[in-house]
Amino acid sequence: MKMATLESVSALRVNGDRLWESLMELAQIGATDKGGVCRLALTDLDRQARDRVSTWARELGCTVRVDAIGNIFMRRAGLRDDLPPVMTGSHIDTQPTGGKFDGNYGVLSGIEVLRTLHDHGIETEAPIEVVVWTNEEGSRFVPVMMGSGVYAGAFTLDHALNATDREGISVRQALNDIGYSGPEPIGGRDVAAYFEAHIEQGPILEAKNITIGAVAGALGQRWYDVVITGQEAHAGPTPMELRRDALLVAADVIRAVNRIALDHAPHGRGTVGCIDNFPNSRNVIPGRVSLTVDLRAADDATLDSMAAALEQTVKDLSEPGKINIQSKEVVYFPPQPFEPRLIQAIRDGATTLGLDHLDVISGAGHDAVYMARVTPTAMIFVPCKDGISHNEIEDAQPDHLEAGCNVLLHAMLRCCGAVRRPAAIPAD
Repeated sequence: MKMATLESVSALRVNGDRLWESLMELAQIGATDKGGVCRLALTDLDRQARDRVSTWARELGCTVRVDAIGNIFMRRAGLRDDLPPVMTGSHIDTQPTGGKFDGNYGVLSGIEVLRTLHDHGIETEAPIEVVVWTNEEGSRFVPVMMGSGVYAGAFTLDHALNATDREGISVRQALNDIGYSGPEPIGGRDVAAYFEAHIEQGPILEAKNITIGAVAGALGQRWYDVVITGQEAHAGPTPMELRRDALLVAADVIRAVNRIALDHAPHGRGTVGCIDNFPNSRNVIPGRVSLTVDLRAADDATLDSMAAALEQTVKDLSEPGKINIQSKEVVYFPPQPFEPRLIQAIRDGATTLGLDHLDVISGAGHDAVYMARVTPTAMIFVPCKDGISHNEIEDAQPDHLEAGCNVLLHAMLRCCGAVRRPAAIPAD
C-alpha cells in the first residue's frame, strides 16, 4: 500500500445526495403530518431509529457498542487501533414537535464520513467513532443532555437511570424495554477529539449568507425562579393608587430582564419564558406571579454582571409591606469554550473547501458542552431556514448540509493522523 498525506486527500468529498437521503429516511421514523418528527427518547420509535443507524454502521464493518445509559458508539478501526479515537456525533431523539435535522444531522454526518472513507478505501491512523447520545432533548426525561452528561461525569448514572417521565416510567425501565441498556461501562477512556455538526438553530449564518459557523463555545446559563407577592383584591372597588398588583411588578421585571441582556451585548441573552398568574381571574387584581428568568452570556464575568443586575432589579422593585419579590437560582451551566486547535481545523477545512466561515457562539446547550469537559471539542454550524428549530417546519438546504459534512470530514482527517489507500488507488 502507498501512504497518502492529508494533502493527497484534499479533493475528497462526501456524497451529499446520500446524506440527504439518509436524513429523509430517518425522518420517516416518527414522521408527523406537518413534515416534522416526533421521536421521544427511549420510545419504540427511538429504538427503530437506533437500530437503523446501527445497521448502517455495521454495513461499513464498524463495531457497535452500547453503554449503561444507552449511548451508542460505532467504531471504525484505525491502523493504530490502540490510539484514542477521533469522535463525532449528536442525538436522534426529538422534541414532540421536532424537525428532521436537529441532532440527526450530527449523527448522519458522522455516518456519511465513514461511508466516504469506506468508498475510497481510505484508512486512518487513529480509529473514528460516531456516537448517538441518549436523551439529549430532555422532552421525556430530565436532565437534558443525559447521555453525554453521565459520560462526562456531570451527574451519576443512578441519577439518570432513576429519572421518570410523566407516566412514572424510569429511564432504567425504558432502556430495558427497548433493548438498549448496554453492557459497556460509562466513559473511562481517552478520546482524542470530539466534533459535533449541527444546524445553527438561530438566524445569524443565514442572515449573513455564510455557510459554515466555527463554534468558539457555548453560552453559560443561569436560570431563576422568581415569585412576586402582592395582594389580590376586587378590580372595581380598589383604587389604582392603593393596589398591590403583582402582575404590574412582573411586567417591570420582564422589561428589566430584556434591558439587562441588551446592556451586555453582543452575546447577552435574557428571557422570561414561563408566567403563572394567581388567581388569574378577569376581575381580580393579581396577588401572586411566578415567573422564570433565563440569563445567558459567553463568559462568567458577563454572566455574573447580569446576575447582579437582576438582583438589583429585585431589590429596587420590592416594597416592604406591599410587594415582596423572592428570586432563587435553580440552574447554572458555566460558559464552555471549545478547543482552539479544533476550531482552527474547522476554519482551515472551510477555507480548503472554498467556503465562507464565521466564528459564532452557541446559544443552546449541546452534547458537545459536556464533552468539552473531558476531551478537546468543537462544533460546526450550518444555516437553518429562518433560524427556526424545535419546530416541525425546521429546514435546511441540502448544499449547506453537504458543505458542513465536508468540513467535518476534513477536520476529522486532520486529527486522525496519516491516511493510506490501497495501491490500486494511487496517491496524488
